[in-house]
Amino acid sequence: MIFIAAKFKVKPEFADAWPEHVREFTHGTRAEPGCLWFDWSRNVEDPNEYVLVEAFRDDAAEAHVKSAHFVKAQQDLPPLLQETPKVRNVVMEGDDWHELGEMAVN
Repeated sequence: MIFIAAKFKVKPEFADAWPEHVREFTHGTRAEPGCLWFDWSRNVEDPNEYVLVEAFRDDAAEAHVKSAHFVKAQQDLPPLLQETPKVRNVVMEGDDWHELGEMAVN
């Protein structure tokens, strides 16, 4: 799978409504064949930063960046941001989360 984590520094005036601003993009991506997950979280120390954790089957990422909702997000989201998002992506084995054994719940 292709595992991606991206950090979005949102302008303060758009931070509280960020989930609404990305709703169409999020729902469209989650409906794509090959999308394993596409989840937003807000940084608890910086309320203007959102972290996107996403994963796709190896052959699905190219279709994602060519999708209509991705192209629309490329136009709509940058004006709401303080800076260009930071991203890391890696290809890895498997297609799901593993348990964190060091914090196992009995």
